[in-house]
Amino acid sequence: MSRTSPHFEVSRRGLLKTAGGLTAALALGTASASTAGAAPATFTHPGMLHNWGDINRARVRVAAGNDPWLSGWNRLTANSHSQSTWTPNPQATVIRGGTGQNYGILYNDIAAAYQNALRWHIGGTEANAACAARILNAWSSTLTTVTGNADRFLAAGIYGWEFANAAELMRDYDGFDLARFQQMMVNVFYPLNNQFLTGHNDACITNYWANWDLCNMASILAIGILTDDGAKYDQAVTYFKSGAGNGSIQHAVPFLHTDTDGYALGQWQESGRDQGHTVMGMGQMGAICEMAWNQGDDLYSYDGRRFMKAAQYVAKYNLGSDVPFSTYTWGTGQNCAQQSHTVISAGSRGQVRPVWAMLHYHYNRRLYLDDKYIAQMCFSVAPEGGGGDYGSTSGGYDQLGLGTLMYAK
Repeated sequence: MSRTSPHFEVSRRGLLKTAGGLTAALALGTASASTAGAAPATFTHPGMLHNWGDINRARVRVAAGNDPWLSGWNRLTANSHSQSTWTPNPQATVIRGGTGQNYGILYNDIAAAYQNALRWHIGGTEANAACAARILNAWSSTLTTVTGNADRFLAAGIYGWEFANAAELMRDYDGFDLARFQQMMVNVFYPLNNQFLTGHNDACITNYWANWDLCNMASILAIGILTDDGAKYDQAVTYFKSGAGNGSIQHAVPFLHTDTDGYALGQWQESGRDQGHTVMGMGQMGAICEMAWNQGDDLYSYDGRRFMKAAQYVAKYNLGSDVPFSTYTWGTGQNCAQQSHTVISAGSRGQVRPVWAMLHYHYNRRLYLDDKYIAQMCFSVAPEGGGGDYGSTSGGYDQLGLGTLMYAK
């Protein structure tokens, strides 16, 4: 894959490794869209949603009692999922969609593993490390199947990338069986992720909303990083840039607009559906971009920062302001029967999800860009919580959250 300079990859990745991404962000934050590239020769660890720079900054700021990090830490420690007494409930079969659904057990345990891992890294508490490892080990020794109706692909995607992120934070902990967990991700989650992106459940390529592609792309990317598998990493990055389904960047953001104040806006593919799923998309695509960033690839800026334009659009509308809308038409079912959205949907408008800190602190504090609407949304919902702070249903667990603690700069 092309780059603006044959030396760019080495310099950017070298900076990421030596400075936890912070120096690299300052030096290379204005990189053009063409800088997104192939898998690194050597993966950076931890290198998914958080690198060592993120972790060290949070640790130092919390210890010093500085806000907003301390407020984010207090949300973490108040969450029942972050307690070292959490008891895992592993299942051999996880079902999402249809008879016998039990997938809530999985997303609760993932949130607990992730939150305990954060408490260990930032607070240094061994009991939290032991708890996170206990959860991850219990599932990797038990889970063999993710199934259900079509929603099984959502489960494999969302919980795949989230699970891998929890494991990435624990990969060097002596009590964690990394090899067995890697095997579970490759054998249980990846086949469904790959099956969806290549076959789309035998439906018309545009039948499934952007989030279906995005969560499966995120899972493949995360599994690639967790297992040091460049082919999987490249599969996800390539799909982001040119995939046939609605999760690739130009399909996820089909129309570009400019508002009356001159801000570039990108209409999100699910904007005519409802705002809950639209804001969810900010979290799913944001996770992909952040994980790639920590491996040296700038998908955040790809295609003229198309994702930033989409986040500005979604934030502005969910803050209560009007945005332009172009009629969106797509094919459904197996025969691609056409449907259209002619107006933006107000359904779930203003729904709070912990997805904005990641985007604001990237575009505004790494790249020094004017992200007016993203910034307003970020601070209107800060400090961000995590799974368990946004209701008990699956929507509250579609993102790992806690961005104020981990991304504030």
